[in-house]
Amino acid sequence: MTNELIHCQGVTKQFGGFYALDHIDLDVGRGKIVGLLGPNGSGKTTLIKLLCGLLQPSAGELAIDGQRPGPYTKSIISYLPDRMYFADWMRVSDLMSFFSDFYADFDRAKAVEMCRSLAIEPGMRIKTRSKGTKEKLQLAMVMSRKAQLYLLDEPIAGVDPAARDFIMNTILTNYNESGTVLISTHLIGDIERVLDEVIFLQNGNVVRHDTVDHIRETEGKSVDALFREIFRAVPYGGDSHVW
Repeated sequence: MTNELIHCQGVTKQFGGFYALDHIDLDVGRGKIVGLLGPNGSGKTTLIKLLCGLLQPSAGELAIDGQRPGPYTKSIISYLPDRMYFADWMRVSDLMSFFSDFYADFDRAKAVEMCRSLAIEPGMRIKTRSKGTKEKLQLAMVMSRKAQLYLLDEPIAGVDPAARDFIMNTILTNYNESGTVLISTHLIGDIERVLDEVIFLQNGNVVRHDTVDHIRETEGKSVDALFREIFRAVPYGGDSHVW
């Protein structure tokens, strides 16, 4: 087991002539909640997909727990994508069985308890649930694993403030504390209270990687305020692409 859970050296991802990630160097340790922060089109989703092994880097070295993305790293990563991937015909119990079959670290009893707190019964069909409930169900499945790395891509985008509070509390109270949570978002104010570290991405580059406490001490401002200052010239939603 290496000290650094995530290691990136010169990691680059090109789509045609466009650099979604441009020779980034990054190390992330264990036992942390880390915000992957940046405006739309900054490279957040691309980095998460590289870590998951869903994309391959165009150049550079990438390792999770000392190994390149592959069967082992996929077994220790719990991934929440930025869109739903469940089959609507499934019942909640089918989904739990699916996770049990695929992931040795899935805690079914924990998943059942989390669903009970949401008033989601095992026999319910997923297609009968609202979009917000489906998103909470998906999060419950992801957080019911005892993973080393949780990759959460925009977990609070498009949900109401009450749902955001529930999602953040679910993450805080259910992740494996010896593992690390990487949360991608541009909604800094809603998640700042739970973060240990932040990584600012802009145009495929890491422009700052720091602890939240150090930012507050040295800058005299919140992470949200610093984010707005750094990215004030980058309009939210100005790039319709998701990289």
